[in-house]
Amino acid sequence: MTTPMRPLKSVRVSLPTQTSEYIRELISSGEYLPGQQLPSEGEFARQLGISRPTLREALHSLELEGLIYCRHGVGTFVAPACGKRMESGLEVLESIEKLANRIGLETSMGEAIIEERPATQPEQAELGLKLPSMVLSVDRSIEVNNRPVAYLHDILPIEFLRKDDLSEAFHGSIIDVLLKRGYPPLSYSMTKLAAVAADKNLSSLLEISPTSPLLRLEARLYSKDNQVVDYSISHFVPGYFDFHVVRRIGV
Repeated sequence: MTTPMRPLKSVRVSLPTQTSEYIRELISSGEYLPGQQLPSEGEFARQLGISRPTLREALHSLELEGLIYCRHGVGTFVAPACGKRMESGLEVLESIEKLANRIGLETSMGEAIIEERPATQPEQAELGLKLPSMVLSVDRSIEVNNRPVAYLHDILPIEFLRKDDLSEAFHGSIIDVLLKRGYPPLSYSMTKLAAVAADKNLSSLLEISPTSPLLRLEARLYSKDNQVVDYSISHFVPGYFDFHVVRRIGV
């Protein structure tokens, strides 16, 4: 990076906030492009004339926004899809593939673990199963520009979906498979949304630093006869997704 940096000084806003705003300007102006690596922490702090703790605080706020991401032991990068976010209302159930296609992003499915096995006791409870049952377990990452942006975990009773029902054309969306097949008839989904820190397993799967922020959606998909068809836990890397909720005014 040969562009000269201007030293930063504290004004009416805090120095970390001023730093994050300046780095945001560098990215929006094209000084740093989507997918490009930022200078090392020590070099970047020197260029900006600030301390490393101040820089860390600024980078952390930008990571929470999803503008950048950190790869443990590698460095800090501008998000590959910077400026393009997949937007969806939680009141509308759509696959990541459809959200991405709407804004011109191409998605692919990473390595998937698909197996039929006995349900654990917690899974039985989440699915409303009274007796020990077999379930289909589907775990996979979803990638944009060859980078993981989400990790999806679905559990379904095998009466609704079997491993053989997932063809070679399966791109990672269980909801699309169920809708295309038309069975069972689906009614609604109940979803919990939370912000969480990536644990060691998720940080490895999503190629992010441990404790990096993630959006977590826990959902139960119901059939028209009120059975739980699918219990899912999805983790999303910020910067690629905007979820919103439409709320009516109570009377």
